[in-house]
Amino acid sequence: MSHQVEVSKVVTASPEQVYALVSDLPRMGEFSPENTGGKWVKGATGPAVGAAFEGTNRLGKKKWKTLSTVVTAQPGQEFAFDVKAAGFKVARWGFLLEPADGGTRMTHYWDDHRNAVIAKLTGLALGVHDRPSHNTANMEQTLDKVAAALSA
Repeated sequence: MSHQVEVSKVVTASPEQVYALVSDLPRMGEFSPENTGGKWVKGATGPAVGAAFEGTNRLGKKKWKTLSTVVTAQPGQEFAFDVKAAGFKVARWGFLLEPADGGTRMTHYWDDHRNAVIAKLTGLALGVHDRPSHNTANMEQTLDKVAAALSA
């Protein structure tokens, strides 16, 4: 499957170890430059298809919340969730995990689900006019921090 943006990194950990870390959404604030964490909501207690998560985000002085729903939860293989903000579809975020020499290839991906008008408005509001490039840089940082946590 082709994604709008994807970045990969090989880490010296098993796919199951990587999955346990990237599917722990409340911890994502430790790794992401923009997401600051959040909490499972609507009765959810962890990663499972249909589980809901309220995310908190920050970019400079701007802060906002999102509501995510887990759409793929395959331990050791793939974890993905759809994000909404203010009732609008925002994106799908995910991690594909594949065995690789010496560990696991993590592929972090993002698919923009915003329509052109919402993309333009959110770009103006947040000062991010090239969201794909912005996310690519953030996703590379996220994978570096996940890799560091796995090797600690």
